[in-house]
Amino acid sequence: MELMVDIEKKLNGFHLKTKLSVSGEVLGLLGASGSGKSMTLRCVAGLEKPDHGKIVLNGKVLYDSEKGIYLPARKRRVGFLFQNYALFPHMTVRQNIGFALEGVSQRQRDRLVDDMIGRMHLEGLDKRYPSQLSGGQQQRVALARALAIEPEMLLLDEPFSALDNHLRSQMEAQLLETLSEYKGVTLFVSHNMDEAYRICNRLVIMSEGSIAAAGDKDGIFRNPPTLAAARVTGCKNISRARYAGEGIIEAVDWGCRLKVNKPVSHGISYVGIRARHITEAREKREDANVFQCRPVKIVEGPHSVTVYIKLGEQQKGDSIKPVHWEISRDRWEDIKDRPLPWNIELSPSKIFLIQ
Repeated sequence: MELMVDIEKKLNGFHLKTKLSVSGEVLGLLGASGSGKSMTLRCVAGLEKPDHGKIVLNGKVLYDSEKGIYLPARKRRVGFLFQNYALFPHMTVRQNIGFALEGVSQRQRDRLVDDMIGRMHLEGLDKRYPSQLSGGQQQRVALARALAIEPEMLLLDEPFSALDNHLRSQMEAQLLETLSEYKGVTLFVSHNMDEAYRICNRLVIMSEGSIAAAGDKDGIFRNPPTLAAARVTGCKNISRARYAGEGIIEAVDWGCRLKVNKPVSHGISYVGIRARHITEAREKREDANVFQCRPVKIVEGPHSVTVYIKLGEQQKGDSIKPVHWEISRDRWEDIKDRPLPWNIELSPSKIFLIQ
């Protein structure tokens, strides 16, 4: 199972340029709202027509602007789970699931629908209407409808966005179970980095209609190659950077120099480190990035605390930006009353560079 997409589409104030390929796995499209993720899905599904390019699924051309090929959505064997589920309000669960089963006998339709009701744990709900279902039940009906046609490709457009945290966790587990059995191509759209990481094998980071990064999820999170990728993957600590010697960069916005364990070019643009990768240091050492610091702001959450710190003893003024340090509440209780300044370390192995 393989999908190849190379398309462009101009919209009002927006130019979508997407080029990707995926083979029998779950590919995540991750990006902020308005980055082009959902429009890419709609073009692949045949709900929107690109201006030019090509879309090929399992060797079958779905769209080719040069050859004038544009297969309508109903002929693409695509299962689409919409963000708002798009269930027909006047149809029962059974009718919604069986809606797209064209050209099959009633007996076969009933068998397929019964199978999906069982797989999605919807027993006893088949005669209910969407208004009589919870959000999680509606999502399961929508997923059952998408899978009932035995699609060659499954498109999931932010399927958890309408659910509360408890239902989101339950439905994520259900979806992971379903995807483990599904053998086709899956595109999963999200703006939630944790969700995308748990569900997807590879990621495509989209920004302003273009692809900012693509590849293995661990590699992208560990070393985001672009500024957009770093931001979308949740890095809160990004500073402008300058070359300062072999293995050394100047973090302009943090007012410090950092040792790094990777090659540094004169074209370095940014340096970053994730808030949870900053650690406490017992003493200042010359062979490491250990700095004295003072907190300037503290934000407490239910499970962790974000401490905004400025590095060095004399760092004052608006030109120096604070660094976000994320620690557990238990650790915070242990250090919050210690005498200032504290020592913290930005390990060279956790620092990433953006050219």
